[in-house]
Amino acid sequence: MALAAVDTTKEYKEQSSAAPTIDHDIVVIGCGFSGLGTGIRLLKKGFGDFIILEKADGVGGTWRDNTYPGLAVDVPTITYSFGFEQNPDWSNLYAPGPELKAYAEHCAKKYGITAHLRYNCDVTKTAYDEEHNVWVTHLADGRTFTSRYLVSATGYLTLPQLPDIEGIESFKGKKMHTGRWDHSHDLTDERVGFIGTGATAIQVIPEIVPKLKSLDVYQRTPIWLLPKKDMPIPGWLKKGFRYVPGLQRVARTIMQVFTDAIMINGLVFNKQLSWMIKWLEKVCIKHIRSQVDDPEIQEKLIPKYDFGCKRPSFTNKFYPVFNRENVELVTDPIERITETSVVTESGKEREIDTLIFGTGFQVFQKGSVPTFRVYGLNGLEISDFWEENRYQAFEGATVPQFPNFFMIMGPYSVCTASYFGMIETQTRHLVRCLKAAEKRNANYIEVKKSANDKNFEKIQRRTKYTIFQAGNCGASNSYYIDRHGDSPFIRPSTSLEQWLTSVFFSMDNYNFKSKS
Repeated sequence: MALAAVDTTKEYKEQSSAAPTIDHDIVVIGCGFSGLGTGIRLLKKGFGDFIILEKADGVGGTWRDNTYPGLAVDVPTITYSFGFEQNPDWSNLYAPGPELKAYAEHCAKKYGITAHLRYNCDVTKTAYDEEHNVWVTHLADGRTFTSRYLVSATGYLTLPQLPDIEGIESFKGKKMHTGRWDHSHDLTDERVGFIGTGATAIQVIPEIVPKLKSLDVYQRTPIWLLPKKDMPIPGWLKKGFRYVPGLQRVARTIMQVFTDAIMINGLVFNKQLSWMIKWLEKVCIKHIRSQVDDPEIQEKLIPKYDFGCKRPSFTNKFYPVFNRENVELVTDPIERITETSVVTESGKEREIDTLIFGTGFQVFQKGSVPTFRVYGLNGLEISDFWEENRYQAFEGATVPQFPNFFMIMGPYSVCTASYFGMIETQTRHLVRCLKAAEKRNANYIEVKKSANDKNFEKIQRRTKYTIFQAGNCGASNSYYIDRHGDSPFIRPSTSLEQWLTSVFFSMDNYNFKSKS
């Protein structure tokens, strides 16, 4: 697909009359695991002149910001770590959130990233100065940082999404989003309205329900949930991971193949593996019927779309909640919110004390990826580029007309259930480009339009075999599917192919120049 022309007359263009002083060769934005992985890879490959700008006061990203009750990783923790820094001491097969945050802090300290961190740096925009071949990054407090290269290491699950419901601002009780949990608020004996039944809700609801007077769970779209085989990791196995060379790596590989098969491969190769999807749906339905007593509630909890259209998850705690007398599953759409209640379209009004939003995050909405404005050649803003041309990036990393700009979690960059596989391949892509520029005595790197077009055409060809086009996703309300009808979250590829591509892609896909 050829790139459409974009009107940039009203867009921002960095102006500079004098040659600016370069503060650092590389500026990385974001210090979740993507930013940490970027910093570690840069140091390992000899690129030490960089800083990581973090808007908060600590590392960890999602695992720093999310602190809601029941928070845990939703893929086996043994796969949820850097391959070069595996943790033998996870407490559970699905470790709780605080352990992930501690792991991030451990990696930052062990690999020397702490010295490169700059906290409380809220990036609002960054712009490419064509005359001087630099990026000028602006912070909310007025500071700027000038660099030769810029790396966006921000994730998708950053900006909380609130539902568009009439009267939401008028509610006088306590309101909070699960992504910004208020631990100072005591829910004991309260009447709670909880909006959402996604991957966050299934963790929060079982944890808070025992202390509540009543709980109304408002479900727009049910989620496919598999039985969760969670368990503490026994001490003897931890010792084996620590002292037997290669044992944890083998276990990690086996677990990754298993989780990728369930959560990724069946989605990407839906036409070839549709039998597996149907089998998983039967497992999920059996799981619901075995844990929920009321047949009517069972039916409400069974999705009417194919497994995989929306991110599935694992649980053994969520479904039994609906056997409690003080819990109601509400599927009647919400009409409005009053000062003290939630009113559904049937006219029924339910009084509550606290309203909790388990409604996820802004994903692939204009201005949410990344969360700051990015201006490339001729003042072209990247969200406008994507608005005109659909979300795309060469191997999920680079975009034409945005020289020296790299993304760790760009469009079509994810093809493993654990983000760490993506982080390691995308950071390898970055340093290979930097090394190639160094070898050529170049300081300007831009992906060729022809290379990007070819890559996007390949993705489009493959997408027709995925669950998103070959399956029944119409009723899923999935963040996997964007406003263009594309599914730019997941690359239609295997993790092995992604790894091989990051190792062997040709540098002929890029233009390298030496500019002052």
